[in-house]
Amino acid sequence: MARKNLFDIKVTPPTEANEPVDQRTRPLGRPLMGLGENIKPSSPVGAISQSLENMNVRANRADEIEKQLAEGQTIVELDPEFLESSFVVDRLGVELEDQQALIDQIKEHGQQVPILVRPHPEKPGFYQVAYGHRRLAAIKTIGGKIKAVVRDLSDEQLVVSQGQENNARTDLSFIERCFFGWQLEQRGFSRDVIMSSLGVDKAALSRMISLVERLPAEFIKAIGAAPSFGRQRWAELADLLDEKPRFSKAKLLIEQPDFVLLRSDDRFIKLYETLKAKTPSEKLTRVWTAPTGVKPLKITETNSKITFVFDRKAADDFASFVEERMDALFDEYRARKTSD
Repeated sequence: MARKNLFDIKVTPPTEANEPVDQRTRPLGRPLMGLGENIKPSSPVGAISQSLENMNVRANRADEIEKQLAEGQTIVELDPEFLESSFVVDRLGVELEDQQALIDQIKEHGQQVPILVRPHPEKPGFYQVAYGHRRLAAIKTIGGKIKAVVRDLSDEQLVVSQGQENNARTDLSFIERCFFGWQLEQRGFSRDVIMSSLGVDKAALSRMISLVERLPAEFIKAIGAAPSFGRQRWAELADLLDEKPRFSKAKLLIEQPDFVLLRSDDRFIKLYETLKAKTPSEKLTRVWTAPTGVKPLKITETNSKITFVFDRKAADDFASFVEERMDALFDEYRARKTSD
């Protein structure tokens, strides 16, 4: 069965009941509703009607949320249409059947745990998810509104909340945690913030980021979470990928249509075992054709060497001619390498 990669990022999901409810409360001002957004309908009359309709919808939505907040409720209901994912992903995908299990659970029991969001820093009227991405995807499939806690969070507070919530549920695999930390560093977050987000010390974080730097992102994303494998096996895979021939072989493997159909653990095993296996050197043979049409030279290339074989029947003294000019050819080669 084909499986979809729902979020670019694949783990065994927790049950809804295991996710902690954040009970902290804080008075909030009116969330940004974006009443002044530009609208481009097809006609002047349509423009007026559509603008008024959008303003009414947004105003009603603002009033409804404000009312709930004013009554001291920390949980509000939001339209998933106005929610966007965090600016940094923490998952390397979710297996389709695992996500379906969450959908079925919410259908039967309802959404038991709210997600955490903040007013979107760049899109008035929208919200950005700190955690709860799988619940959001499930509600989008089911339909209806999603329960959420709205907080004014800085970027640092968002990623710390995002990481700590996953740590509390031991929800991310080893490589997902490493990749999440590496992404945060690429975005300019300090090591202190990243350590707080992942719940690790300085030495552990350095090892995690160093490992990701040895593993091209395309391979990490292609394999996914691989929850059964920890630091040692990923480090071994990085060692294998350091070798150019194996790197090329790995790239061909992950591009195969059948590779993505495997579960994440099976993708790791497939790639690891393929690179670990000893295979005979592949040979590539080509014939050089002179401008006159004769073919005096056959070139055979392997991983370790290139062999020239001269055909005396095609040009009986061509090999001697090349040998006589070998010093000049090598000097020309060195000059070109220096200029490059």
